[in-house]
Amino acid sequence: PESLRRYLTFDEKLRELKKKLVSAAIYPVLLLAVGLLVTFFLLGFVVPRFALVFADSGRQPEGLSSLLFSWGDFVNQHAAGLAIGSLLAAFGVAALLSLPPVRAMLARVIWRLPGIGERLRIVYLARFYRTVGMLLRAGIPLRSTLLMVADILPLSLRDGLQRAISDIEHGQAFSDAALHGGLSTPIARRMIAVGEKSGQLGNMLESVASFYDEEINRLVDTFSRLFEPLLMTGIGGVIGGIVLLLYMPIFELAGNFQ
Repeated sequence: PESLRRYLTFDEKLRELKKKLVSAAIYPVLLLAVGLLVTFFLLGFVVPRFALVFADSGRQPEGLSSLLFSWGDFVNQHAAGLAIGSLLAAFGVAALLSLPPVRAMLARVIWRLPGIGERLRIVYLARFYRTVGMLLRAGIPLRSTLLMVADILPLSLRDGLQRAISDIEHGQAFSDAALHGGLSTPIARRMIAVGEKSGQLGNMLESVASFYDEEINRLVDTFSRLFEPLLMTGIGGVIGGIVLLLYMPIFELAGNFQ
């Protein structure tokens, strides 16, 4: 019964984290989708028509506007080919992402990104510590527990777990072995050391997991608050830049007629 209660608590925390991540991602995803649709509409429909109108004036736009109108001429001449190529590219990308080796390569790239990889590591460590703590409180020895929970860690952390198990077999404390294997942080290491000395390692590991959960929640809140205005600024800058480049040549023509 105790193990079932702890599993339900763990599952509830995991579902809360998923809901929080989904809620934080809904608005940015919608904003990005609308921004991309507006950008593609401008580049694929509005710019080509402006290019046709401006071509009749007998004048050539200058600067960045010339590049934009060159793109409009290119779309007018190769509209069907661009549409077919875009569809084929979309299906190709979807097919590549469905391949396990490609997904594994992308996962390795994401793990190596500065800042993001460390945050992902904290997410997995929270689940790792909570599971290990639950099993230790159920009376399972530490080495057996670590071997049992290896599958819940990503491949990038499993080598560190094997090193930690080897260090424990050679007499090191779990707090030191976990830090050496990349399965801990300095703060977590101190908390785990306290649990080892007090004989409450299982309880302390669950406290570390709760500490990581709170840190993850703070990171999600901070990211959503910072990313949304930055995304709006970026999309607004792109759309506003396209519109400005469209109208600059028209302003120049109007000035010449005065």
